Amino acid sequence: MEATVSKRWLLARLYEPEQTIVDCRFTLGKPQAGKESFEQEHIPGAVYLDLELDLSAPVSEHGGRHPLPDPQLLAARLAKLGIGNTTRVVAYDDESGMNAARLWWLLRYLGHEQVFILEGGFSAWKAERFPVTDHQPIRIPSSFEPNVQSQMVVGVDEVRQVSVNTVEALSEARDSASTAPYDLPVLIDSRARERYLGLEETLDKKAGHIPGAVNYFWKETQNEDGSLKSAEELQEHFAQLDKDAEIIVYCGSGVTACPNVLALEKAGYKNVRLYAGSWSDWISYEGNPIATGDEK
Repeated sequence: MEATVSKRWLLARLYEPEQTIVDCRFTLGKPQAGKESFEQEHIPGAVYLDLELDLSAPVSEHGGRHPLPDPQLLAARLAKLGIGNTTRVVAYDDESGMNAARLWWLLRYLGHEQVFILEGGFSAWKAERFPVTDHQPIRIPSSFEPNVQSQMVVGVDEVRQVSVNTVEALSEARDSASTAPYDLPVLIDSRARERYLGLEETLDKKAGHIPGAVNYFWKETQNEDGSLKSAEELQEHFAQLDKDAEIIVYCGSGVTACPNVLALEKAGYKNVRLYAGSWSDWISYEGNPIATGDEK
C-alpha cells in the first residue's frame, strides 16, 4: 500500500479501533496556532502532536531548528496517546503535508511501518463536508517499543565528506570536459529555489546551500490539490537521478525534506536518507562552506 491515503479511504475506516488519526497542524512563528485549531475542530478521534514539543527535541547549539526527538521519549509520548507497535496511524496537517510527513518519517525511523498521510489535509477533508468535531476522547495508553533504524539518518560529518567529494568530482569533470561520476551520493536540497540559490533567507541566519547539492523543491512533487503525484510523474521529476545512487535529502530544519523522501521512495529510489539537522545545522558550524547560485 502507498504511503498516502485518500479522504474517502479514511472516511470508510474512520472509527476502526486499531487505527489512530494524528493531527499535525503547526504554523512556524505561531507555535500555539496548530493546537488551538485542533481544539476548535478536528477529524473525529484524532489526537494532536506538536511539531516542536513532540516531534522535535529542544533546540541547542547544533542539530538545527527541529532536532530529532529522543526515540524513547517519542515512543513514550506515542504510547500515552494509545499508539502501539501494531497501530495503524494516519497523519494529517494543513501545511501541504510537511508536518504529517515528519511524523511519517519519524515512525518509520522508530521501526513502525503502518503509517500513512491523508492527502489534501484538514481543509480538503472539511471542504468535502466530511465530519469534524471538537470532542477529544479519552485515550487508553498502549505500549510502543522503538526499533530505531539508524541507517535512515545522516549526520553532519558524513554530509561534509559527501559535499567535499562531490565538489571535487564536479571540478575534475569540468576540467576534463566529462560528466561527473554516478557512484557518488547525491545531496538534495528540498527548499524553494530562491533559498537554495541564496537569493533570500527568511528562517535561517545564512543564505545559500551545501556545496555540491542539487535542488528539488518539495512542493513540486504534489498536484494542485495537495495529493502526491503518481509514480510515473515522480520518476520523470527525478529522472536525472540514478536509481542506484545513495541520496541524502535535507531542507531548512529536517521537516520539508520528509515529503521529498516520501516522493523519492514512491518513484522507486531505495537508498534515501535524511540529513535531519539540515541547513540550520550545517550553518551552526563555522567551518562549513556555503555555496550560492546553481551547481554547474
